[in-house]
Amino acid sequence: MTAAKKLIVCGGNGFLGSRICKYAVARGWDVTSISRSGEPRWDTVSSSATPPPWAHKVSWERADILEPSTYAPLLKGSDYVVHSLGILLEADYKGVISGRESPITGLQKAFASARDRGVDPIHSQPGAAIKPPNPKDQLSYEVMNRDSAISLAKHAAAENTSAFCYISAAAGAPVLPQRYISTKREAENAIATNFPEMRGIFMRPPFMYDSSRKITMGIAAAAGAASVFNSLTGNILKGFMGAAGTKPLQVETVAEAVVEALADETIKGPVELKQIEELAAKGWRKTML
Repeated sequence: MTAAKKLIVCGGNGFLGSRICKYAVARGWDVTSISRSGEPRWDTVSSSATPPPWAHKVSWERADILEPSTYAPLLKGSDYVVHSLGILLEADYKGVISGRESPITGLQKAFASARDRGVDPIHSQPGAAIKPPNPKDQLSYEVMNRDSAISLAKHAAAENTSAFCYISAAAGAPVLPQRYISTKREAENAIATNFPEMRGIFMRPPFMYDSSRKITMGIAAAAGAASVFNSLTGNILKGFMGAAGTKPLQVETVAEAVVEALADETIKGPVELKQIEELAAKGWRKTML
């Protein structure tokens, strides 16, 4: 009997990450989620506050993605590792909520002139913390979207992990800072270049939605309308609309595609919308057999 594949999902208690765990469990894989808080607060990622039956088959571990020494031991023996976390805007959310920082200030930070706020995880010592010179830069695109992923990939490669999946993004919409996408692409390039022995998979989903998050349904409807308009006009506004002109996908579709991509040894490099849908359909057919 073949041993079950071991999957580590960093950010496994999130909107997408939790569903990646679900589909991996359905394949009989040994699944570990790594996050700061452990098991999800289920009412924030699903339509129920009660853990679903498959959740009991996941090992919900606590670790800090910016402190590799806290998660490195959990990567031992892993076949696949997924980086499924990041930030959409750089605002200090706790500061905004408590009134210490205004939403305007947060947006000003995000759209500020480009300067690299990150670190160099490639040349740092194994297990070294990802600490930018300025502590205020910790919640930056460079640190959260790029450097944390490169560091995770570095430690996964050290454990001879066979495949690493980075949840990237489709080309950005005009409402997001350019650095949101540029740091994602920098992460893809660094992982592919520095760890060629590890199969790098770079998922580029568009906006993801699910009925359990009501706010995503309205946004998805608007994005869907923009996608139809874009296709009817011959993609005339594609360059301007970016991801806003791309058909949104159900988060379940993306999660199933991630698991299928990991299982399929021919899948490598960037995975765009059409291929995401194809992989999800292929994975669904396997569950129907």
